[in-house]
Amino acid sequence: MKKIYIILAVSSFLFASTVGCTSSFDEINTDPDAYTSVPYTNVLANVLRRTADQFGGDLDIGQWAGYVSAIQYLNDYNNYIPTNNTYGNRWYQSYWGYVQLQDILDRTEESVDANKNIRNVCILMQNYLMFMAVDCFGDIPYSEAFKGSPEAGSVLQTPYDKQSEIYPKILENLKTVADSWSTGLGSDELGKGDFLFNGDAAKWQKFCNSIRLRIAMRISGVYPESKSIIEEIFNNSDKYPYITETKDNAYFWWQGSGEYYERYYQNFRSRDDDGMADIFIDHLKMMEDPRIAIYAKPAKSDGEYRGFENGSKTAPLSLSAISRIGVKFREDPAGFSPFYRACESYFMMSEAALNGWNVPMSAQEAYENGVRLSMADNDIDDADTEAYLSGKGKWDDTYARLYFEEWVALFKQNIEAWSLYRRTGYPTYIHTSKAADGTSPKYPGARSVYNGIHNDVPFRFPYPNNQYLYNEDNVKAAAANVKDHVWGEQVWWDTRTDVH
Repeated sequence: MKKIYIILAVSSFLFASTVGCTSSFDEINTDPDAYTSVPYTNVLANVLRRTADQFGGDLDIGQWAGYVSAIQYLNDYNNYIPTNNTYGNRWYQSYWGYVQLQDILDRTEESVDANKNIRNVCILMQNYLMFMAVDCFGDIPYSEAFKGSPEAGSVLQTPYDKQSEIYPKILENLKTVADSWSTGLGSDELGKGDFLFNGDAAKWQKFCNSIRLRIAMRISGVYPESKSIIEEIFNNSDKYPYITETKDNAYFWWQGSGEYYERYYQNFRSRDDDGMADIFIDHLKMMEDPRIAIYAKPAKSDGEYRGFENGSKTAPLSLSAISRIGVKFREDPAGFSPFYRACESYFMMSEAALNGWNVPMSAQEAYENGVRLSMADNDIDDADTEAYLSGKGKWDDTYARLYFEEWVALFKQNIEAWSLYRRTGYPTYIHTSKAADGTSPKYPGARSVYNGIHNDVPFRFPYPNNQYLYNEDNVKAAAANVKDHVWGEQVWWDTRTDVH
């Protein structure tokens, strides 16, 4: 992974060279051995790295998802009061990345067949970035966002599109990619900048269809066409292969030094602000889940697994009495940021079966496959896995069992777990005051400094401050029903009725 230095350094050098030369010195400053444009693989490397950085190191969203809790310097994230500039970098990455990838598409427009793989990867990642943006922010600039020119004055003053119009378009774009690859992979190489799949276009093809499944399931409660999309993929795996094995997981592996430490490890090096959330630890203990030893470290004070309350106004009496994030996930400098796990495919198949849709497996079989893959991904041996499936994790033909298990398996995919909660209401511990075993009040719910005005974690990311500076009329129209930056109107597919 040391190649990341070379690739990103070349990209930076080329940018600096481009803006640093003047026409008066063209002959002097022209290096006959230098690149005249940034290689495609270099651009891809930078987009992937920055995407993993902005959407894979999100301990703050880990609190919203119910996995971790602030234990020192209780801040705005812990109390759910982000401002309108908290997530500007994530907004920027979505649009910046899109434009970088569009440059590759523009440069290969006259040689489509010769650049089939890189073009499909670019379109896929463009739509992945827009999916992340609309999932997190709600309505966003989309149809007009990449049109116009600075001279025309139309770049920044961009209207916002409705989510109900954006998601179907993203699905349409991804199907175009899926259909392109279904006739055969391209002959072009993706190069050393493919830090997600190491140049394996077949794995990119599986990732494309897996993201199609994820998006279709996300909006399935409000978009009836989701059923046919999900059935088409699951029943045509030769044409539309999807991720089914842990070896094909979409993991971005960090180099492990300098600016390229894994993001949780980067936090671990200098800070100790986050412990495990009580709702997550209590659930794992109640379920006798063997993954607890991988996800968390025992408390130093007594060797017990113990979490802390999100939304607390005061820090724990003893920091040593709270479990920290497990070594695998936080103490590996060359660790990973997960984009997609194989187990997700089977949890979605199980949900589709529960819905009565036509899929290749029963809800129970798909559920058990998902659990086994998650256990294997966390180095749990087969005997412990089977004991779990015949014990507390036994299938009971309910959405609750499925959603709780999916939540556990998504650990470190914080945005995805937060979205699962917004769509399904699971884990219910985030919003209710019931203990993990359901027998006694324990958790205060999503308590914040708003003193009862809001009873849930944020519904969305706040629109960034630069939109209020440069696109004021449009962002104000989009945010007309948003309250306190992140509450008020729920995102399109969040149909819960007991939250505010």
